[in-house]
Amino acid sequence: MSATPDRPVDPFTPEVVAQVAHHMNDDHAADSLLICRSLGGVPQASAARMTGLDADGIEFAATVDEVEVPLRVPFAYRLTERAQVRREVVRMYQQACAQLGVTPRPPE
Repeated sequence: MSATPDRPVDPFTPEVVAQVAHHMNDDHAADSLLICRSLGGVPQASAARMTGLDADGIEFAATVDEVEVPLRVPFAYRLTERAQVRREVVRMYQQACAQLGVTPRPPE
């Protein structure tokens, strides 16, 4: 993606995206599912895996009736550094739990 005055270059390299996806898919698949069901607007999803992210949002493949459906959930603000990804995904998880009436697990 090239930069323009209204859209700077995305700060996340493919390696960073792959690392975040690996962590989310291996350690937080249930969190991804809650985010997809709530913030992603796919309450019937039975599984979800993270497929990508950029400064403006996170992408998932949500399984609905045994078919993967791509979806994108925007971040609350444009991220500029890797440390913000964790904070924003935790915020999304907590918001999803609140919307779905699920008790969030204690912070790590």
